[in-house]
Amino acid sequence: MSEGRREAQAGTLESADILITVALTEPGAGLQIDLVSPTMKQYGAMIRQVIEKVLTANGIADAMVHANDKGALDYTIEARMQTAIDRAVGKG
Repeated sequence: MSEGRREAQAGTLESADILITVALTEPGAGLQIDLVSPTMKQYGAMIRQVIEKVLTANGIADAMVHANDKGALDYTIEARMQTAIDRAVGKG
């Protein structure tokens, strides 16, 4: 891991939100997404796709993500992911 990278989080456990924790890992480790959601059966795949989309858009191929969803919409998931990534790389 490069210096300045660390674990960071964004969001809350309030209704209609999502708590995201991102830990950037060593190159070659790949992506690991741990998702907890009351709507896992209906929306789990979509939530994972949104998370992966934001990671890819930021050029991140190696990270551990923990997401505790409480019914967040796509744009909320994207915003929380972006904030957590920015904090993890020291932008925020």
